[in-house]
Amino acid sequence: MTKSLTLALPSKGAIAEPTINFLRDCGLKVEKPNQRQYTGSIPAIPFLSVLFQRVTDVLYKVADGTAQIGITGYDVVKENPHSNLVVVHKELGFGHCSLVVAVPETWIDVDGMSDLLDVVLDFREHKQRNIRIATKYPLLARQFLHAHGIHHFVLVKAEGAIEAAPTLGYADLIIDLTQTGTTLRENHLKILSDGIIIESQACLIGNREALKQNPDYLNTLRILTEYIDAAQQGRGFFQLVANIQGATAEEIAQKVAANPITRGLQGPTISPIYTDSAVNTNGNRWFTVTIIVANANLLPAMEHIRAIGGSQTIVSPVRYIFLEKSPIFQQLIEVL
Repeated sequence: MTKSLTLALPSKGAIAEPTINFLRDCGLKVEKPNQRQYTGSIPAIPFLSVLFQRVTDVLYKVADGTAQIGITGYDVVKENPHSNLVVVHKELGFGHCSLVVAVPETWIDVDGMSDLLDVVLDFREHKQRNIRIATKYPLLARQFLHAHGIHHFVLVKAEGAIEAAPTLGYADLIIDLTQTGTTLRENHLKILSDGIIIESQACLIGNREALKQNPDYLNTLRILTEYIDAAQQGRGFFQLVANIQGATAEEIAQKVAANPITRGLQGPTISPIYTDSAVNTNGNRWFTVTIIVANANLLPAMEHIRAIGGSQTIVSPVRYIFLEKSPIFQQLIEVL
């Protein structure tokens, strides 16, 4: 009997709803029959159950084997290292944020970490105390500060919104997550020019030993990564379908392929159109051209299609592109 794989998802917080939306856009709708319960399912994948937890608890549940895989923030993974955790996919493409060092705007001469070092020494010499830094990321903060030669500091444990810590007086500066920097600016804080500790986004993690020891888990995870890979690949492309007149399919193909942009993933597909007026007085026939182009190349591709006589062009977003194998899963197998 196939063992069920458990996927832990955030139940609340900044990436909770985006996670559900991300999976839905991958064709993996999450169903939660009872909003008061902490379990759910993804009907598209048999033998996959869902467990809802807080963002940090997702990591702990995967680490102890309660869940075999989970989605959480990469910042959480880096702050809470565990030998039995493996990052299956580091960049799911949502939940972007940065862990940064931010100081009061009134510190006019403090622009970088070297300036902060001078401030730290000044605090020791003139105020006879260590500088106080409010953060929820003590491990990453300590590592980053030490790497910049800063050793005389006190980390102040903070909960909730810590942007007000310098104003309230229980810290001199902060190390915290930010998405746009707006909240920092509203609290009269500025990010140091070289004060970005890590760039983070949502990631997919797994329990190394559980995945290594159970082929059923790996097979279910393979199906999950196939959906994610194909959806992420598809988001970068459009499908163009245009009607063009020409003597032969080969002639049309040469015109289309003359521009590298319109060669598509593996070249254009040319199909004859069968109608009562398929052949005009010049002996030309109508053909349908289908190409897949990168999003950034959409307008140049359209212009080339028009230039060679294309008309009635239909553009559709590509939902999935399935490659020979899932790159995510192949990388995981190599790591395991």
